Amino acid sequence: MANYPINYHLYTFFWNKYRPVILKLMVDSAKEPQQYQFIQHEFKDINPKEKGGHSFTLQIFNSKAINNIKSSVVAQDLLIMLEKSKKSIELTEEATYELILDKHFMLQVSRIEQEATEEVETTSEEVAEDTKPEETETVSK
Repeated sequence: MANYPINYHLYTFFWNKYRPVILKLMVDSAKEPQQYQFIQHEFKDINPKEKGGHSFTLQIFNSKAINNIKSSVVAQDLLIMLEKSKKSIELTEEATYELILDKHFMLQVSRIEQEATEEVETTSEEVAEDTKPEETETVSK
């Protein structure tokens, strides 16, 4: 009996087919979260016995997953496709994106602004530091 290599990238062709749609969703998510409904049979035809189902959550920044996707081959193949896209690389350098495929095959794409969160934290720390020296000076006078 011959040993045949296992195809680890079952979903890569599928994600490449939908690359323009996914990139448009990522661009449009700057205004508001976006959704796209996939057809169930497309996933089930690729791998009907997918353990754990096809649903996943992928958070991506600088073309790298920032959450654990080791248990989802579907998410890993999506990440491979995004890593090869110039537009995706540009987008993920600016912000974090969260892509969620639910059990009903609805893909939800959200843009999470990291810089805004960091600026708010820095501003509140600066305000706290600025008020402390003034209080000390007032007390010592």
